[in-house]
Amino acid sequence: MKCLTARLAVGITGAAMMAATPLYSQMGAPGSERAGMPAVAGPLAAKYKTDADRILTAAMADNDGYAALTYLCDHVGKRLSGTPQLNTAVEWGADLMTKAGLQNVQVQPVMVPRWVRGNESAALVGPVAKPLHMLGLGMSVGTPKGGITAEVLFVPDFATLDALPSDRVKGKIVVFNPGWHGYGVGSMYRTGGTSRAAARGAVAMLVRSATGLVMQTPHTGTLRYDEKQPKIPAAALSVEDALLIERLAKEGPVKVHLEMDAHMEADVQAGNVMGEIVGSEHPEQVVVLGGHIDSWDVGQGAQDDGGGIMATFEAVSLIHKLGLKPKRTIRIVFWVNEENGGAGGKAYRKWIGNKIGDQVAAIEMDGGAEKPLGMGYGGFGGGRRQAAGAAPAEAPGLSEAEKQSVATMRDIAALLAPIGADTVSPGGGGSDIGPITADGVAALSPRTVGEHYFDWHHTEADTLDKVDPDSFKRNTAMLSVVAYVLADMDGRLVGRKSVFSE
Repeated sequence: MKCLTARLAVGITGAAMMAATPLYSQMGAPGSERAGMPAVAGPLAAKYKTDADRILTAAMADNDGYAALTYLCDHVGKRLSGTPQLNTAVEWGADLMTKAGLQNVQVQPVMVPRWVRGNESAALVGPVAKPLHMLGLGMSVGTPKGGITAEVLFVPDFATLDALPSDRVKGKIVVFNPGWHGYGVGSMYRTGGTSRAAARGAVAMLVRSATGLVMQTPHTGTLRYDEKQPKIPAAALSVEDALLIERLAKEGPVKVHLEMDAHMEADVQAGNVMGEIVGSEHPEQVVVLGGHIDSWDVGQGAQDDGGGIMATFEAVSLIHKLGLKPKRTIRIVFWVNEENGGAGGKAYRKWIGNKIGDQVAAIEMDGGAEKPLGMGYGGFGGGRRQAAGAAPAEAPGLSEAEKQSVATMRDIAALLAPIGADTVSPGGGGSDIGPITADGVAALSPRTVGEHYFDWHHTEADTLDKVDPDSFKRNTAMLSVVAYVLADMDGRLVGRKSVFSE
């Protein structure tokens, strides 16, 4: 998951985006499973009950999807953009779709960046000597040969940094620790902190990992350089080490030595992997679903986003296995380069061209395959990884068409009662589908309990064992039912146009 702040609520910008941030801090809160707009059975639930029950039964008995995820994690492994492992995954994904009997399987060529981490380390050198648990941030530049040794300037937030005179910042390594107030806040400092520090004369930036888990586990993730500012090296620290530096800085001067070999190489060709079940009556109309096939260069990319691409793939595969023939085309896409560039989503939008009106709905799964509670729909007041405890009864300010679409989703959700995923929440989408949902395509994404996703993603701990098979199957079941009904029902959901922002 490329976790730029703007991505937390695709289609929500500025103040509205920041207003959505507290939703994430509630993720996994006690009693959160009670939240969400409850399903209300209507004509769609009555019409599709037989087919939906078949899908749910098949999904909960299916082991093929998890077996494919196991292979992806254990035999392909981490899949950073620009690496041979990513292209191996792309070729494997196309073969998987072909063997599953999907139609029009293809790899859309996409050029992706090649960032190389190289050797890296950080250590306290005063007032105590201690190695630090760190991971360089994706797309960071490296340090000069021999590294950087400098005094630390600890700041809790941007406001504190901006209030300091320039001579207090110049030549320092700025360390941000905003605390844990949800992923939206944490990723904001990781993404934008480097250039904010560089603008004040800092020589490097370190940031507390964007997680609430304290287990000496640093979390990587991408940063974004402001081209108007110097590019300085940046890395994430474990929560414990960030807190240690905070304590020591209150006592007196603290020095850190940082070495990073990180650098960029020439772009490499990879690709979006696509396959379809062609619609029986309106093949030109498409319900697209998927996730991103790339991952960071740590762990196995199991929850982020192996579970997403394999659950969406198996959701489509099950529809084919059951011989169901939706009126519209269902397209599965494994988008490329989501984590550090978004090239796959942009290339897909370009490929669609002026046929954007035929994109009926877009579903992205990029929030982990934990126990599903229901679906998030639309950029109407929440982020795509909607907090389980944050679902108002009726989102305010909706048009009549949007209200009818919410009612439609609640009708569809009634079909998911047997697996406990019969709720609908405001908010939905993702960065891969952002370029098309910005043009008004209806945006959806699964909503889960979100208990541990931010403990694991972007770390060495993002491995297969973190994906519970039963929860994975429930996500597959939910996605399959929703995709099938959206592709077969007479009407269609409405979307909301916005300005796409990475």
